[in-house]
Amino acid sequence: MTAARQRILSGVKPTADSLHLGNYIGAVRQWVAMQDQYEAVFFIPDLHAITVDFDPAALATRTRTVAAQYIAAGVDPEKAIFFVQSHVPEHAELAWVLNCLTGFGEASRMTQFKDKTAKSGSDAATLGLFAYPTLMAADILLYQADLVPVGEDQRQHLELTRTLANRFNTRFGETFTVPEATILKETAKIYDLQNPAAKMSKTGESPNGAIQLLEDPKIAAKRIKSAVTDDGTEIRFDAEAKPGVSNLLTIYSSLTGRSIAELEEAYAGKMYGHLKVDLAEVMVDFVTPLRARTAELLDDPAELDRLLAHGAQRARAIASVTLQDVYNKVGLLAPATAGR
Repeated sequence: MTAARQRILSGVKPTADSLHLGNYIGAVRQWVAMQDQYEAVFFIPDLHAITVDFDPAALATRTRTVAAQYIAAGVDPEKAIFFVQSHVPEHAELAWVLNCLTGFGEASRMTQFKDKTAKSGSDAATLGLFAYPTLMAADILLYQADLVPVGEDQRQHLELTRTLANRFNTRFGETFTVPEATILKETAKIYDLQNPAAKMSKTGESPNGAIQLLEDPKIAAKRIKSAVTDDGTEIRFDAEAKPGVSNLLTIYSSLTGRSIAELEEAYAGKMYGHLKVDLAEVMVDFVTPLRARTAELLDDPAELDRLLAHGAQRARAIASVTLQDVYNKVGLLAPATAGR
């Protein structure tokens, strides 16, 4: 008898017009691998995206674009449960119950809220931003997730999720799986092409520092060729002494599967220019089909909507059971079936 696979849950906010290369290597590839290793639940947390200032038209466009890019990059809506958060109303409903079990002081200690309001002040923040961690807890607990991959900035929120799960279980009876944080196998960090001391980001100092996956592949190639390198001429991985070249080697290795050691050997005695020209070709070969598949999905919104609706239906089959159990245990009456 085959043992049940652990359930893992992850989400990515629709806050940019295009994913960049760092997103792909650091997150998307992980999702693609996870859907074969775990029972995977992946979602686009658009409700989280409205906790700060936003443009409605841009949010709708970005939600579709992120969904299309993830599918184009290998997320399989048949293998993984893949959906948009607002399509599953149980997220907001469970969040309200958890809000009512979370102390004000407890929520006030969340460092991310304090960091985000440090400049503008708490008066400029919304209640949604303040309650962001309880919505995140609902996202996780609805699906009885065993594992949640988190970065350091979300670790405190996951601890609150665990606290709330235990609190509910103790007061109302065993209900929620208490999730574990998981650090998946080492993920390559991709740095800014113009400032290899900073991670690649949509908000980097120069637009030439990031490769946007939906831009013209010729632009991606140009940015690789103009990437900052280091003193000397030797092509070797040394994150401290040669951050620029090391970043290019990491990108090359991540996109081709060739080890750093193999690449160092292949480019022994060659110049930085040789590495850049070859990597630019690798980048074009990678970006071109992904961009084409994303465009194909976006050009057929009915099919994209069908895939997302299918994911939401699968998600609700789990989430509705959890929420009904919660409602029963806290004493909320189930609606009666209307008679004649």
